[in-house]
Amino acid sequence: MAGKMKEINQDQYQQEVLDKKLAVVDFYSTECPPCEALASKYEDLSNLYGGDISFVKIFRQGNKELAQKLDVSGSPTVLFYKDGEMVGDKLSGGIKRSELMKNLDELLPEQRSKEIHKSIKQKETETDVVILGGGPAGLTAGIYLAQAHVRTIMVDTALPGGYVATTHLVSNYPGFIEAQNGYMLSHYMSEQAKANGVEFRAAVEVNKVDLTNKTVKIDGVETIKAKKIIIATGSRPRPLGIPGEKEYQGNGISYCATCDAKYFQDKEVILVGGGNSAIEEALFISKFASKITIVHQFDELQANKVAQEKAKADPKIEFKLSHEPREFKKYGNMDMGMVVEDLKTGERKELRSHGIFVFVGFIPNLENFSEKMDLDQWGYLKTNDEMMTSLDGVYAAGDIRTKAYRQITTAVADGTIAAIGISKDFA
Repeated sequence: MAGKMKEINQDQYQQEVLDKKLAVVDFYSTECPPCEALASKYEDLSNLYGGDISFVKIFRQGNKELAQKLDVSGSPTVLFYKDGEMVGDKLSGGIKRSELMKNLDELLPEQRSKEIHKSIKQKETETDVVILGGGPAGLTAGIYLAQAHVRTIMVDTALPGGYVATTHLVSNYPGFIEAQNGYMLSHYMSEQAKANGVEFRAAVEVNKVDLTNKTVKIDGVETIKAKKIIIATGSRPRPLGIPGEKEYQGNGISYCATCDAKYFQDKEVILVGGGNSAIEEALFISKFASKITIVHQFDELQANKVAQEKAKADPKIEFKLSHEPREFKKYGNMDMGMVVEDLKTGERKELRSHGIFVFVGFIPNLENFSEKMDLDQWGYLKTNDEMMTSLDGVYAAGDIRTKAYRQITTAVADGTIAAIGISKDFA
């Protein structure tokens, strides 16, 4: 095993972890994308901190008794120890390098941490193409480029899969008779990209992107230099921007039905929005909640007719049209209030529920780019038919670009077109 770390089993836990002055433990699994994303970071940090802290890896499935005792239910999970006591944060999922370093630093005297930070060596990597974003558009582009023997590195601040990975079921993606779980569809795509040779930098922090010089700096240590860049960073749920939203986000207010609907079994919820995603998510939430009140600003829903008909036929779903939210309130655990205004009368009243879901559109993820590029009136990137942006050598694919429809299939098409066009330049 590379790096200053040791693989142990649960029988060695006392000796190699609890009896050590300082220790860190990585509970990992095989065939686990988040574990793979963590592995190189963990190894690198073991070389930096390994002289002071004992770095240990434990195969979670092979040591179930210990994992259960420590309440480790997912992979990877990283635990930190000082004098045999668990300290710091319990990290899991898409773990970032900075999160690891923060907890490792806290185990050491401040001066020693500073010495380690000064010893960090910068790394430079050259490649043909960098893809920013690991959703369907980026993954498809990666597959085509790798198959054309174009060296490709994919950079993502999260784990590969994009927004699709949070979608409950995908029923309109070609090739599958049965509806596919969004996470698994994303997993198939990322595994295919990996099998074809795409290199991943997942769950990283992007420090700087220089589109003009085609460089991307990640995790404060690696600068990737490319000949071409594909921006496939997608979009994120649009917030309402009203009082109480920031305070209760993730604590009463959700933007992901797949993530949170299960917590509202036999509960009442409010859903804000009336487009396709809002109504489709309402139908999913209906499998759990006892009642859903849909609040929408217009007289009619904007979703497709089929989805509308299903929602209107669902006895659990009620509609409050021509109303807009004005404030969120929280009274206790699973006790939320939302002040709404009747847009026709101006009257305001408060609706009560156990939780609130917000689906009012998306915002393009363009914050990391300082260069000026041609955007449409909604802030999405303009491209030509070859997916080229207004910057030389910079392409865009997927939900980040101007387009009539944002679907998985259109994202895949964008990635295909961008990759084929780029591949010709490397022929």
